[in-house]
Amino acid sequence: MEQHSLKIFTDGGCSGNPGPGGWAYVFVMQTFQGEQVIAQNMGSEKETTNNRMELTAVIEALRAFKTMLDIPRTAVVYTDSQYVQKGITEWIRAWKRNSWRTSDKKPVKNQDLWTILDALAGELPVKWEWVQGHAGNEFNELCDAMTQEAIAISKY
Repeated sequence: MEQHSLKIFTDGGCSGNPGPGGWAYVFVMQTFQGEQVIAQNMGSEKETTNNRMELTAVIEALRAFKTMLDIPRTAVVYTDSQYVQKGITEWIRAWKRNSWRTSDKKPVKNQDLWTILDALAGELPVKWEWVQGHAGNEFNELCDAMTQEAIAISKY
């Protein structure tokens, strides 16, 4: 990890797709005591999709990152969603060039969230990394557990 950089782990999911959904993020910084969680949050929606929750997790994390004053202003976003990672680093340029149409001329799904994410990502010095889900990464696992908790809450 680069010195003075922030690691942002995100996750989102649903019970059913669509169905009740949840999202979560965890901010991790290197300290003299090792990696420490410095912020975390989660939320839910009653009726949504996995991809919308994955995008919402990253959007909410970047909104929070933008408001933090006492941390270095670089971050690496770790997501276990290739949809999010490839979407923001590769696919979005073509979508915008093609008036938010996919290569087969269909409207891009979740354009409302992609537009928000694109604007936030353009304002912040972030790098994007895909991380294998459910593979023992402590902070990805924490995000997953928080997402599951948020889904459970959203069912009531």
